[in-house]
Amino acid sequence: MRNPVFTYVEDLNKEIEKTQHEAIEQVAKEIVKCIDGGGILQAWGSGHSLAGAMEICHRAGGFIPTKRINEPSMGQYETVEGVGKTFMKKVDIRKGDLAFVISNSGINPLGIEIAMAAKEKGAKVVAITALEASKTLKAKHSSNKKLYEIADHVLDNRTPLGDCCIELAGLPSKVIGLSMITTSIIIQATMYRAMQMMIEEGKEPKVYQSQNIEGMRERNEELEKSYADRLNRI
Repeated sequence: MRNPVFTYVEDLNKEIEKTQHEAIEQVAKEIVKCIDGGGILQAWGSGHSLAGAMEICHRAGGFIPTKRINEPSMGQYETVEGVGKTFMKKVDIRKGDLAFVISNSGINPLGIEIAMAAKEKGAKVVAITALEASKTLKAKHSSNKKLYEIADHVLDNRTPLGDCCIELAGLPSKVIGLSMITTSIIIQATMYRAMQMMIEEGKEPKVYQSQNIEGMRERNEELEKSYADRLNRI
């Protein structure tokens, strides 16, 4: 018997490819616009969604003008209203930047306030969330807004309510959260499309190479110099 995780991931992948094509195109265009305009991509995620931010920022095969929004509590106060608003006062995010806010539920105050503050500072916001699941949940922020309602663009990772996807005989509830797999797929598909658009326009995307390959650390550091005033700030 085939392990059902493989089947479920394949089906989810096909669903994302079918349903998210237009959203990927829109976000890819925003990425090109951002980088062409001198902005950078910034990303935040709490809990397991932190892995999504790491897929975008400072990653081999990914864009160089990227920075993770590094909230110091690592999301411990995700459900406490006001933390995100206070934290974002110190975050260097500017008009022309593109902020990816990653939250599967999209209902907790920290992510919502990070998205709100990014927009107030003039950046555009891309939410990566489980859209249909989020719609069934109650917002935990006093604005009564959920992340997808604040964002300029939404990428839907298509995972179900609660993230757990697969039934297992002998257990009363489903197991196996797959949101990070689908979030990674949709991020990489979007980054690929943005790079492709840039090449079609005659531009060469600045992309990280693995520092484990001889000479690539030095190459990456040389390319980073163009963004030295941005990438090392909070």
